[in-house]
Amino acid sequence: MSELYVVGGALRSSLFKQLEEWNSCKKALIVKVNPGAKGSGVMVEYDSPADACPAESPSILFKSGTLANDKLYVCTPTEVLVYQVPGFELLHYISLPCFNDIHHVRPTAEGNILIADTGLDMVVEVTPQGKLLREWSAIGEDTWKRFSRDIDYRKVPETKPHKSHPNHVFQLDDEVWVTRFEQRDAISLTRPGRRIDIGVQRPHDGHVEGDWIYFTTVDGHLVVANRHTLKVEEIFDLAAIDNEQHMVLGWCRGVAVVGKDKVWVGFTRIRSTRFKENLLWAKQGFETRNKFTHISLYDLAKKKCLDEIDLEPYGLAALFSIHKAEGTRAGQSTLAKPAGARSSRDSAV
Repeated sequence: MSELYVVGGALRSSLFKQLEEWNSCKKALIVKVNPGAKGSGVMVEYDSPADACPAESPSILFKSGTLANDKLYVCTPTEVLVYQVPGFELLHYISLPCFNDIHHVRPTAEGNILIADTGLDMVVEVTPQGKLLREWSAIGEDTWKRFSRDIDYRKVPETKPHKSHPNHVFQLDDEVWVTRFEQRDAISLTRPGRRIDIGVQRPHDGHVEGDWIYFTTVDGHLVVANRHTLKVEEIFDLAAIDNEQHMVLGWCRGVAVVGKDKVWVGFTRIRSTRFKENLLWAKQGFETRNKFTHISLYDLAKKKCLDEIDLEPYGLAALFSIHKAEGTRAGQSTLAKPAGARSSRDSAV
């Protein structure tokens, strides 16, 4: 079974006050997981420099990344880092004043970098040297009417509430798309009007594999859309698979397709937040039924959980993305359509 890179962060401990999301993590981590040996090792520990983050208790972690052409593209809330794998030599580092609560980064075919700049409700394209090339608002408005180009947003702890909260950037050929948390959809930024309605819950990942786009939703659904028709064809409720104790699996984000009908999915332990409307899907009393931060391997055709790996013993408490450590290049899969899920028509919104 292929090894995996899991991207996230280690929690900052606090005995005296509840930490909010934007100051809860103290260290960014990339962990290599060997599912067969049930082993794991930390490949990268990273601490953001003071000039690239807020002054008081900044949240330092890696959010969602992309593995392509032997390079792992990752981001902290205010930085983009590109590592050569498997040795993890740092190739590029970018930090711009407009970066706030970055959630995902991915390369383009031209060698540039697309960034979900979540705190400013936009997506930007930059060169590996940090030159800003293009900007798109995730809500179709002038970003700089609400924000200011004169402010260094790397120093601003948070800009919530967000109007859209764009989470994950993906491409269909040369067309740029982004998932939108609040609108429960994905939209094309370069061909306005094209949209995928996710509906069932707020989405995070948008991972393209062959003819299919795999979306995670925060409550543990895996939504599969056809990249050609832009229609959702399958919805898998992961919380209903091999979960006899009715545990809350966690905040769901991170997906890696590893074979026909087989996917690894990531879950982060649920913790309190003042934005409680984002956790309404976690039923009352979830604190006593809350699973640890983990990744699970699902057979979607058989509706079985084949494996589960607890990541907290290795220091990783917040998980954002999962990557196959061997033989992966985005968009080259020829996987068939996943089988065995309930239809989107049967899903409660």
